[in-house]
Amino acid sequence: MSSTPRYRAIADDLTHKIKSGHYRAGEALPAQRELSAFYGVTMMTLRQALQVLSGEGLIVQRAGRGTYVTQASAEYPLDTLRSLGDDLRRQGYPLRTEVLSAAIRQAPRSLTRLLGDAPADRRALRLARVRHLLGRPAVHQISWIVEPYASAIKGADFTETPLYTALADVGARVHRATERIRPALLTAPVAARLQHPAGSPVFVSERATYDDQGALVVIDHATILGEWMEIRAERKATDLSLHWVSQR
Repeated sequence: MSSTPRYRAIADDLTHKIKSGHYRAGEALPAQRELSAFYGVTMMTLRQALQVLSGEGLIVQRAGRGTYVTQASAEYPLDTLRSLGDDLRRQGYPLRTEVLSAAIRQAPRSLTRLLGDAPADRRALRLARVRHLLGRPAVHQISWIVEPYASAIKGADFTETPLYTALADVGARVHRATERIRPALLTAPVAARLQHPAGSPVFVSERATYDDQGALVVIDHATILGEWMEIRAERKATDLSLHWVSQR
């Protein structure tokens, strides 16, 4: 017999339905009496469940009008080595990766500069992707992976296999990363990929990831639609945790 309180189980089920897109942002939930009948609980138990969702920012209750889904929160902690995609998947958000290209090319100056005294003709795997969140394009991402990992993973199916999983499978031991995030305006080429007007506000994330020997493994450049994400900080006595939060 489950020890989970009934209201908590209902809250978890409704949360899953919101995050999976069954109930969309701005949409009204069924009437409370309908929900209580569906779950076979009293109105009091149902209202406890709705209070949980309200406290988590998933719904808003409007007097005389009903209960509506708000912008569901999905956090991306910047103090971990997981990718944005991994964090969204862990929280139950439907995420589809569209691979635009994957080819060995001449490394850009931003990568060769980080490699220091590397040969000028150094080559790397350029992986371009669009991340679709809740069925809509939300993130445009270009990753440059250095050798020897570039050749080892170039044949991977990145629509199904996360980049960091593919790297781990060929022996890369990710140890640390540096990340810079800045506001920007959506450029025309990326706007076409994200099906969004050029000039819209975006976040640009630039991340360099290193292995346990201090060698560069990959640099990422991600353009994230500003209306989808915001950055939140959680301050504690001993540390500071920053998060991406989905606005959908």
